[in-house]
Amino acid sequence: MSFAELASGTAPAAALSTPKEKLVTGGTILLVEDEAFVREITCEILESEGYHVLTARNAAEADTRFRGHRKKVNLLLADVVLPGQNGRDLANDLRAMNSTLRVIFISGYPLNIVTQKRLVEDGMFYLPKPFSAESLLRKVRQVLAKDLGEIAI
Repeated sequence: MSFAELASGTAPAAALSTPKEKLVTGGTILLVEDEAFVREITCEILESEGYHVLTARNAAEADTRFRGHRKKVNLLLADVVLPGQNGRDLANDLRAMNSTLRVIFISGYPLNIVTQKRLVEDGMFYLPKPFSAESLLRKVRQVLAKDLGEIAI
């Protein structure tokens, strides 16, 4: 299911159902996205899988939210382009406070543009927009599994 399917109302009825691959999961995700629709549906998808999600519209909000929960946040899920500060600089600032923080950037830019601009570095991952609920959850599980030692069941 993509954002386009959700926006147009053509998403299948079971669009938010759990994928067949299920991981023992948990964790807190800081979601930073300036587009309200993308932020809301992404939060809904993640919460439906049992993640605790903190949301922010921009880097300044994200910094404030993170400071209040820095020991609990396992993953930063952020757009590459944000008002006020780009996602990579935000990630570097937050990782200075919590070196174990995992990062997934979401962006409409192709991966080659993102890597050419050196927005993704070690310990940071990329998920292109638009993405399906399944690809979002799969990427989050993969990245958190590296951090939390989760196993597939």
